[in-house]
Amino acid sequence: MPKLRVLSAAQVCKILERHGFEAVRQTGSHIIMRRQLSERRITIPVPNHSEIARGTLKSIIAQSELPKSVFMR
Repeated sequence: MPKLRVLSAAQVCKILERHGFEAVRQTGSHIIMRRQLSERRITIPVPNHSEIARGTLKSIIAQSELPKSVFMR
């Protein structure tokens, strides 16, 4: 499996928006993305940095419940 590529906050937010998330607010240096499902809500803080660390990106992927392949394109 290839390594995750380094993404910026803007790129991560665009990917999340394409999959039903929306930016609801920005608190300090974090953009808060939210997706409403029928029975629950998923909220993900995305650090507003030019490069998001791979470990942080892995955490965002896990929280979003999206396949890892979405972030590798």
